[in-house]
Amino acid sequence: MSNNSNTFLKWVHTITPGLITAALVFGPSKLTITSKLGALYGYDMLWIVAVAIFFMAVFAAIATRIGAAADVSLLQIVRRKWGKTPALALGVGVFLVSTSFQAGNSIGVGIALGELTGTSPKPWLLGCTAIAIGLLFFRKFYSVLEKTMITLILLMLFSFITVFVLSQPSPVSIAKGFVIPSIPDGALGLLIAFVASCFSIVGALYQSYLIQERVRLNPALKNAKNDSLTGTLLLGVMSAIVIICAAAVLNPKGLTVNSGSDMAKALEPIFGHNASTLFLIGLFGAAFSSLIGNASVGGTLLSDAMGYGSSFGSKSVRLATALVMVVGAGVALSFGGLPLELIVFAQSVTIFVVPFIGIAMYIVSNDKSIMGDKVNTPFYKIAGLAGLILIITLALINIKELFLK
Repeated sequence: MSNNSNTFLKWVHTITPGLITAALVFGPSKLTITSKLGALYGYDMLWIVAVAIFFMAVFAAIATRIGAAADVSLLQIVRRKWGKTPALALGVGVFLVSTSFQAGNSIGVGIALGELTGTSPKPWLLGCTAIAIGLLFFRKFYSVLEKTMITLILLMLFSFITVFVLSQPSPVSIAKGFVIPSIPDGALGLLIAFVASCFSIVGALYQSYLIQERVRLNPALKNAKNDSLTGTLLLGVMSAIVIICAAAVLNPKGLTVNSGSDMAKALEPIFGHNASTLFLIGLFGAAFSSLIGNASVGGTLLSDAMGYGSSFGSKSVRLATALVMVVGAGVALSFGGLPLELIVFAQSVTIFVVPFIGIAMYIVSNDKSIMGDKVNTPFYKIAGLAGLILIITLALINIKELFLK
């Protein structure tokens, strides 16, 4: 094998944890939010992609440094520093959030394949859930997860970039959308939803587990370089592309969308069946990657919080992950989607769990006794603190919206 091939493979290994995080964060709900932003407000809200991706990059990098520096998982560090109860509360909280939102990923897979084939979504939902559960029980689950997520990321990129080219967006309008911040009337709720979904503290937290699993499987990678930025930038690119496509195609015609499949249906009369098919393929990639990724986050954190460890190869992690998938599929089949009560419950748990995860990550990453030479630099201290302020502000706004209206 040539030196160039070796260098490329090493680079791929360094970016894989970040790619997995990007794939699990960019799910059907994210696709819906980005489509709505472009359809309703055109190019005006592109600047928020840069803001959200900046803070996601900061916390993904912090999580990566924790994963590389610490000998135990973040929840085990929380257990040592603050006791069993906070660690258990965080782990169970993440599990409940993952389980609550899993129905949306399940129905997203079913709708994408059902629309593509002109059949009922239910058999596809069941089949994809069964396949996802089957992947858990491969002997080298992390390796399977890597390959699956990279394939799905490439699938999404191909689909969305092709639709982007067909859309022929205005370069001048794109540039204005990024450099001239504005919040149109009525856009605040959607803006908050986008930031909360893109700047995913839970996704960043999981990055630390991915880094440690990689080292667990190959101890020689303990001091290897880890690149979290590439995956985060890809998350931003996909978000921006979908907003731009919706801004170019739907906004001028006054068309609105309530789901990713609505976006695909809106494309068909304008660009034909192939464009709609491509977007549905992208929706499938987003849904199936989140179906696996979201479930593995919930399963790993629950197992770790209960003291059974966080190794992806352990029976406890696989069973807890399978439980998230089964519950999500069951809810999707029973209700045809994600019930409002479950959305409110998930939002309520998220409000209280996410700020504490962010605070724990920030405190740990500033602790030199844990981090050694990977302790936060002044940049990460300042940017991380700004990110925490943003998280807490969003939490307070959500508390007002959910409980005080």
